[in-house]
Amino acid sequence: MLYLWIKALHVISMVCWFAALFYLPRLFVYHSMSEDTVSRERFVVMERKLYRGIMTPAMIATLVFGGWLISFDASGYFSQGWMHAKLALVVLLIGYHHVCGAQVKRFARGENGRSHVFYRWFNEIPVLILIAIVILVIVKPF
Repeated sequence: MLYLWIKALHVISMVCWFAALFYLPRLFVYHSMSEDTVSRERFVVMERKLYRGIMTPAMIATLVFGGWLISFDASGYFSQGWMHAKLALVVLLIGYHHVCGAQVKRFARGENGRSHVFYRWFNEIPVLILIAIVILVIVKPF
C-alpha cells in the first residue's frame, strides 16, 4: 500500500514539474516579445516565482519520490534497460531545468539575447522528453 501512495505522489509531483517546465519557456517567449518596462518587470516576477516556488520544489519531490520507489526493488529496476534510459532522460531534464533557471536570472538582469522564436523551439524539449519517458515506463520496450 505504501508503494502505491509513493507512486501517486511521484506522478503528482512529476505532473507539477512538467506543467512548470512547459509554462516557464512560454513565459520566456512572451517576455522576449515584451517592449515596455512594466511587462518586463511583471515577467521577471512571474518567472522567478514559478521557478523557485513551483518548478524546483516539484522537481525535488519528483526525484525524492522516484528514488523512494526505486528503493523498493533497486536490483529489479536496475536490471531493466528501460529504467536506465528513463534515468538518462531524467538527468537531461534536470539539466534543462537548470538551463531554465539560468535564463530566469539572465532575464532578471535584462541580459536576454535570444528571440521569441528560439524560446518557441526551446519549449518543445520537455515535450519530447515526456513522450519518451511515458513510452519507456508504460511500454517497457527493453
